[in-house]
Amino acid sequence: MTPAGLGLAMIAALSFITGQICFKFAVNESDESARRTGGFLPIFAGGIAAMTVGFFTWLTLLSKFELSYVFPFEALSRVLLVAGAVLFLKEKMTPKLWIGVVLITGGIIVVSVT
Repeated sequence: MTPAGLGLAMIAALSFITGQICFKFAVNESDESARRTGGFLPIFAGGIAAMTVGFFTWLTLLSKFELSYVFPFEALSRVLLVAGAVLFLKEKMTPKLWIGVVLITGGIIVVSVT
């Protein structure tokens, strides 16, 4: 994969992660007081915008590269999403979750090297 393709893959992954974290924040803000103060809609709209950027970036990647080379970056976004959940949402990491992250990372490395 070219450096430009790698950059696009990272943009797609980060857009996906940003969208998911925004959606989680929006759901947490969806109680009655947040609806009165307008906290839900801007966060939710930001999630939609981020996911839209990720979607069209993903389509661009699919048009330029083989799916077998691009798809491991989709798995990488799951690993980065775990990191984002820990950093931004203060979620706890369990040993089983760490094992899953290690297995996914190992799979990405194996597929990327071939």
